[in-house]
Amino acid sequence: MERLADIKVKLEPGIEITAENKCGYCTNSYCCTYVTEELITPRSKQDYEHLLWQVSHEGVEVYRDDEGWWLMVSARCSHLQGDGRCGIYEARPQICRDHSNDYCEFDAPVEDDYELHFPDYETLLRYCKKRFKRWNRG
Repeated sequence: MERLADIKVKLEPGIEITAENKCGYCTNSYCCTYVTEELITPRSKQDYEHLLWQVSHEGVEVYRDDEGWWLMVSARCSHLQGDGRCGIYEARPQICRDHSNDYCEFDAPVEDDYELHFPDYETLLRYCKKRFKRWNRG
C-alpha cells in the first residue's frame, strides 16, 4: 500500500490546510481503505499462535501503538467514490461521523505511530521466537 506521506500534494500559494478542507486535498482517502479492531493484549504462546493465523491472511496486519494492540484489515470502503468522496455521506455510519481528521493520515503515515508492526506471518514468527525462547518446543 502506498504511504500517504509519499504522495506530494501541490498547493496554490496562500492555501492553508485546515481540518475543514483537509479531506479535499487528500488524494488517496487512506482513512477509508482499512479497518482496525482493538485486540486484547497477547500474553501467551496460544495468543500469538492465533495472531499468526490472522496475519496469514492477505490484507491482515497486527500492530501495537501507545494505545494497545490492533488488527488492521486492508479493505477499501465500498462507498468510497472515485473522486475520494463518500457515496453515502448523509447516511454514513456513526463511526465515520465521529472520525476526526485533526491529526490523520494526511499529516503523517500511521506507520510512524507503530511500536511494533507485523505485516505478515514471517515478521510475527521472528518476534515470537525472540519473545518465547522455547517457541519451537511445544
